[in-house]
Parts: sequence; C-alpha cells; structure tokens
Amino acid sequence: MEKKNNLPADQQEAKVRKWIIGISVAIPIAVAVLLFMPAKVTSLGDWVYFLPHLNAVINTAASVALLCGLVFIKQKKYTLHGATMTVAFVLGAIFLVSYVVYHGAAESTSFGGEGGIRYLYYFLLITHILFAAIALFPILFAYYYGYTNQREKHRKVVKFAYPIWLYVSVTGVIVYLMIAPYYTHGF
Repeated sequence: MEKKNNLPADQQEAKVRKWIIGISVAIPIAVAVLLFMPAKVTSLGDWVYFLPHLNAVINTAASVALLCGLVFIKQKKYTLHGATMTVAFVLGAIFLVSYVVYHGAAESTSFGGEGGIRYLYYFLLITHILFAAIALFPILFAYYYGYTNQREKHRKVVKFAYPIWLYVSVTGVIVYLMIAPYYTHGF
C-alpha cells in the first residue's frame, strides 16, 4: 500500500529545507575529514587510483548535461531540461561518492608545475574547492523546486545555483587535466 504525504506544502518544504541544510553542511565536513585524515583506508586496493580519471569523465558529462539543460530551458523544452538536469544531478551524486572513496583511500597528488601555470592551477583549485563547498545548498534547492514544479522559486535559486554548479564542474575537469601528469599511479 502506498503511503501518502499529508503534510501541508509549507510544512513539507520546511522538512525538506532541514534535510537540505543538513546535507549541505555534512557533506563538505565529511569531505574535509577524508582529505585531511592522517591514515588512509588502504584495504581498498589499487583500483581506487582509476577514480580520478573516472571523475574527470563524470564531470565532463555533467558539464555537457548542464549546458544542454541551459539550451533546453532557453528553447522552453521543459521535459528535456528536467531530464538533462536530472542527469547532471545524478552524475554529481556518483562523482561525490567516487571522490569520497578515492580521497578516503589515496594520498592527495601534488601539482608539479612551476611559474605562472602553478599560480593558475592553485587559483582554479582554490576557487573550485570554495565553490564546491557552497554549491550543494543552492543546487539541492534548485533541484527540489524544479522537481516540485515551483517555477518562480526555482528561477530565483537557479540564478545562483547554475553558474556555481557549472563553474565547479568545468574547473574540476580543468584541474584534473592540469594535475593528471603528476599522478604516480597509472590506469
């Protein structure tokens, strides 16, 4: 038997808001702990060294989905927009799991470039990390409002969520391409 949600819309949204805030705080904290934990989980094996390469493919696909979503909404193709944004959202979730597994098991790779490229790399990396840390909050709200067809709220949040999400996705690929030559484990 299917269980119905009998909460009024404002109470339902308050409940969802609490979940979104909790997730938006918990995930960056968990990622920070994994990045800086003194001992890595070494029992996972060498297969984890393939994950940065997979993550770059996932981020590239998410970036393409985000751009397609923009094109579709401009063309008022709402069903295609929703589908491509859902693809981007699911790819983001898969990326996050893969990222957490990798950083829980492998030491971070140091960038070996010198001169101006080093400054560019660290600028992109730092801005990528900062925006990634705050991105989840507006992305989850934008997705929720879009999914529940609250278009006016969706539009307001997307003005912030979309550029942050696209920036994080694209700079993730660029940072990967810049650091890939310095990975010590091949695939």
